[in-house]
Amino acid sequence: MSVTYVPLIPAKVAFDSTGRLVSSVYGDVYHSPSGALGQAEHVFLRGNGLPERWRGRSSFTVCETGFGLGLNFLALWKAWRDDPQRPAALHVVSMEGHPFTRDDVSTLLSRYAPEPLAALTTRLSAQWPALLPGLHRLEFENGAVTLTLGFGDAQVLASRLSARVDAFFLDGFAPERNPQMWAQPLLRSLAALAAPGATVATWACTGEVRRDLAEAGFDVRRAPGYGGKWHMTMGQVREAGRAAASPAVGQRHAVIVGAGLAGAGIAQALAVRDWRVTVLDAGRIQGVPTHAGHLAAALTPVVARDDNARARLSRAGSERALARWQSLPGGAAPRVCGTVQVERDAGRSAALAGTLQALAFPPDWVRQVSQQEASALAGLPVARGGVFFSQGMLVQPGLLIDALLTAAGAQVVPGRAASVSQVGQGWSVRDAADAELARADTVILANAIGARDVLSASGLLSPLPRVAQMHALAGEVTLVPAAALEGGPRCIVGGEGYLLPDVGTGCVVGSTYVHDAAQARVSDVGQRVTLGKAAGLLGACFPGFDALTPGSLPGWAGWRAVLPGRLPAVGELPHAPGLWMAAGYASRGLSWSALMGDLIAARLMGEPLPLETDLVQLVTPR
Repeated sequence: MSVTYVPLIPAKVAFDSTGRLVSSVYGDVYHSPSGALGQAEHVFLRGNGLPERWRGRSSFTVCETGFGLGLNFLALWKAWRDDPQRPAALHVVSMEGHPFTRDDVSTLLSRYAPEPLAALTTRLSAQWPALLPGLHRLEFENGAVTLTLGFGDAQVLASRLSARVDAFFLDGFAPERNPQMWAQPLLRSLAALAAPGATVATWACTGEVRRDLAEAGFDVRRAPGYGGKWHMTMGQVREAGRAAASPAVGQRHAVIVGAGLAGAGIAQALAVRDWRVTVLDAGRIQGVPTHAGHLAAALTPVVARDDNARARLSRAGSERALARWQSLPGGAAPRVCGTVQVERDAGRSAALAGTLQALAFPPDWVRQVSQQEASALAGLPVARGGVFFSQGMLVQPGLLIDALLTAAGAQVVPGRAASVSQVGQGWSVRDAADAELARADTVILANAIGARDVLSASGLLSPLPRVAQMHALAGEVTLVPAAALEGGPRCIVGGEGYLLPDVGTGCVVGSTYVHDAAQARVSDVGQRVTLGKAAGLLGACFPGFDALTPGSLPGWAGWRAVLPGRLPAVGELPHAPGLWMAAGYASRGLSWSALMGDLIAARLMGEPLPLETDLVQLVTPR
């Protein structure tokens, strides 16, 4: 296992002899005995000049070390709600090495949160994420208030944040109990995030803390403390940190080339941030929207023993997709039915158990299951045991895309982009006859393999050798009658292929991977493959299924755009400011759609990014 992976250790609920909540790891209390709300207001809000400093601004960003129960966040949120001169957006980034479970958060907040915060605690508890390492984006007030929660080692997380921070709340356990939360590497990482004029405040006021803050780049001073403490520390950054994303200027209008999962995810992410969106859909030239006929697909994260980039991205993507899509109307919302991922062979059980033990993920998120348990979960016999992902989702791509574009209020225009050209501060998208299809300051190529072709035709591909290697891979899925499988599975069954629950018209099985195909089409050869894969997942014979004839069944065929490493290329082109791309989603269009949409939108708006910078770097177009 990679030495860089450290399992997340959840907090345990413990109390001292006076009934105060304490950390069993550090032996320190979670908040001032004189009152958490009073400390938050005195030390962290007034210590950072709030709410006065955020007035007259469009957005304000706070970074906190030590989330705990979130009482500082709740106090800040309440202050924002109570201030008629508040900024339009409040962004909070907070790190927690030992998070509580959702049930514990709910119970403890009901006990410790004062009445003025009670209405907000329920909303925080309702969105509390699974205890998985990495960043988790929570949104409140219709997206006007965001909370980016980092679970894991603060020193590691802080070095991987991308944000332009206006105020720092330093609220780790006491320096003598948890010195790593006050160490120079962490403080320097925080200073690197500082916006011009950023402030810092903390209840800690030892000479060593002040010296370390000064060495990290803050001018600090003592101020009257709270709750029996003589002093606290306040300060201001001497100079802004490394360049962070600044909000987009000019009109909030984007042209998105491509109306598939990539384009629809971006359209929704921009629309919730009040952007106007124009989407070019080549499929509608023939009157057939992208993904029309694609009845069902699965969205399941992956796990890896070293928790590699692909696993981390898929986990973040699954979480973001559910958050973004769960309120969509009708059949467009994902059906959280779970996924039984069947082992490829029976001999891998011990290795699988070792992986899950090393990762130490919550068993209510992923757990190993025997063949018997897997069959019980699926509601039909499966071939082997494996793992069960409780958040596995069944998605109907056609309905999803239509709902996302409708919710975005997107102007969808039939048109096939052939090239782009710079016009003033923006870009013009042109067809094969060199007629302009649309123009905007921001153009995003989300048209799969077509993005490579547009860049090539526009003379913009040569600085992007990885993108130049993108290739198209054909594939198809098959719709089988649910009756042939005695109603079909209750959950997604995956492995070497997949078998999906009934969507009302049957069960989708898949899929094929065809290299060098001249066209993507449904075929008897392809259906023989998809049916064979589904049969390999089953642990019993189903006469009705065995009697199906390849080539006689309905299905859907399409293309995947694949890049080396099977990770997408998402971001602004460094040699073409204002021109972005989001392509190469391969077989994980559902996994990347919402996450990459929010990544692009956050960049354009100057928000804290929802992904760690090491992962952002891996998907940056190159």
